[in-house]
Amino acid sequence: MLINFEDLSDTSKVWIYQSNREFSDNEIEIIKKRVEDFIGSWQRHGEDLKASYQLKYNHFIILAVDEKFNEVSGCSIDASVNLIKQFEKEFKLDLTNKLNISFKVNNNINIVNLADFQQYAKQGKINLNTIVFNNMVASKADFMNNWEVIAAKSWHKRFFV
Repeated sequence: MLINFEDLSDTSKVWIYQSNREFSDNEIEIIKKRVEDFIGSWQRHGEDLKASYQLKYNHFIILAVDEKFNEVSGCSIDASVNLIKQFEKEFKLDLTNKLNISFKVNNNINIVNLADFQQYAKQGKINLNTIVFNNMVASKADFMNNWEVIAAKSWHKRFFV
């Protein structure tokens, strides 16, 4: 069952899928429609899941489930991953590569591989005050407070001397 993201409990589980490139306007419309259709029928062993999503910065798909209503199962998680894999195939995206790191300079979202991120830190192209996206957050509250933060407040800080 699709609800407003704001109406999910703060303990809701979140999954963040980061694209290796910006979504086109057409892709955004298709993604929104398919994610809404998916969430509308998303279930765990025949029981509805209370869920929502957000698209952020034309780069991120955030899925969330309120486990106070019904907990997700392995099968329901697999179903959501299959949806993401469909987007990857159809739009030639990389949404599941955890070695891609994202950061923001001014209003530009940059996606680089881990090795390049480490080099940028070493060379001083980015620093502890650079805004990074911590895609490892696991709850809605964590997403709201710790997803888009300066590197000094994220696991990314280990790459700075």
